[in-house]
Amino acid sequence: MSSAALSVDPVSGFIGAEVDMDLSRPFDEDTREALNDALDEHHVLFFRDQNLDPTSLKRVTEAFAPLMRVPYITPSPEDPDIIAVLKEASEEKIANFGGDWHSDFSFLDAPPGGSVLYALEIPPHGGDTMWASQAAAYERLSDNLKKEIEGKRAIHIGAPYGAKSPPKFKDKLSASIGMTRGDPEADRQRLHPIVRTHPRSGRKGLFVNPIYTVGIEGMEPDDAKHLLSRLYRHATRPDLTCRFRWAKGSVAIWDNRMTMHYALNDYDGQRRLLWRTTFAGERPV
Repeated sequence: MSSAALSVDPVSGFIGAEVDMDLSRPFDEDTREALNDALDEHHVLFFRDQNLDPTSLKRVTEAFAPLMRVPYITPSPEDPDIIAVLKEASEEKIANFGGDWHSDFSFLDAPPGGSVLYALEIPPHGGDTMWASQAAAYERLSDNLKKEIEGKRAIHIGAPYGAKSPPKFKDKLSASIGMTRGDPEADRQRLHPIVRTHPRSGRKGLFVNPIYTVGIEGMEPDDAKHLLSRLYRHATRPDLTCRFRWAKGSVAIWDNRMTMHYALNDYDGQRRLLWRTTFAGERPV
């Protein structure tokens, strides 16, 4: 496929765009570059009516960076590079996978660059996903708040997978996705800049999230908690978000560096299955 056929239509003022393209067909280097440029600009790309097998799903993922196998999550039996994001119809009144605002695995030394999610079985309603632009969030901070966080580093840990703290879920988590718990390595603190710079676009974005960020280097815990709460409220303002309604065959590709996302859990009693792949990132700077 040639990049001349690439059609990109924004879905909101700050984040998200629909792309009219058949991802199952091989595409050339110009199209690969155009897709990366579109992701840099819009942070999350949506594709409708796709028909992908594991091989083509991984090929699409590798258009952005090498495949990455994320830790702590059991891969799909079909392929070790794919995670089956599944919630069974019988699993009611439980927490779902990704059910809070977060950036994926931000507690790693080199968090993922982004992910691809492909819908196989979707309930007739519910199960939408939301994304929030952290580039727009940073750009719309007050000058005083920008100065307050300049040069500061946040403390990230993988508490949901560690040994020191229980998961931050009021309800039992879905058993349909296998997860490793109680790993002391997940409790090791990693320091990442509160404001990171995108390696391709050069845009700056906030890089803190409620699941994995637990403090700020050199700040008293109460002061850090107050500052982080202010940033979270600002970073997830509705006008900085987009919401995607899934259908069978839909694909979402997002940049984990410049976004947070939230999987809505409003489809009890209905089966939902998506395949997810991840592409590698770098240590935040």
